[in-house]
Amino acid sequence: MAKTQTLEAETRKRTGSGVLKQMRREGSLPSVVYGKGSENINIKVSTKALTDMLAHSASESILVDLEIDGGTPQTAFLQSTQHNPLSGALVHADFLAVTEGMKISASIPVELHGEPVGVKSGGIIEQLIRDLEISCSPKDLPEKIDANIEHLAVGDSITVGDLDLPDGVEPVLAADVLVAIVNESRVTKSEGGEEEEGEGEAASEGAASE
Repeated sequence: MAKTQTLEAETRKRTGSGVLKQMRREGSLPSVVYGKGSENINIKVSTKALTDMLAHSASESILVDLEIDGGTPQTAFLQSTQHNPLSGALVHADFLAVTEGMKISASIPVELHGEPVGVKSGGIIEQLIRDLEISCSPKDLPEKIDANIEHLAVGDSITVGDLDLPDGVEPVLAADVLVAIVNESRVTKSEGGEEEEGEGEAASEGAASE
């Protein structure tokens, strides 16, 4: 399951582009906490602290314990982030306050493990889904989804339904959607085509001589 880390936050009352730019220059990230049945709270967190958390996480779908103004920590899900299009730096974050019985939607990375037997014999593995959309309770949120593909021969594949998902985790996609497949390599196809073409030419020459 995904780990939860504490992230200190402060409420912010002033808004406006000028204020937000100054906040970012000072190392703070303008953010919002929202949740069902409660008012949105404008906060700011340490840009470095959140950036470091994401750098050590498999994805941006993380849970944090927000400690707002030194109060009791509130578990929250990082719902979305905004990045500077040029530098990639964080410029805004939205947090969803976690409440009892709620479900969240998240995008979790799929990691393939092992070298398929089909690749050893000349095939190529193609991963079609690298991040899987799931629905689950926050307490069941996985950090990543592992899939062993050593058994795949050329032409074999794994689907969403083949993935070993933790209890309580449901995929958004249908079970028959392909996650990865071992295809025949282009070199093998090309060589096969040349051989067939050569055989065809030889047959033509034989027919002509007759």
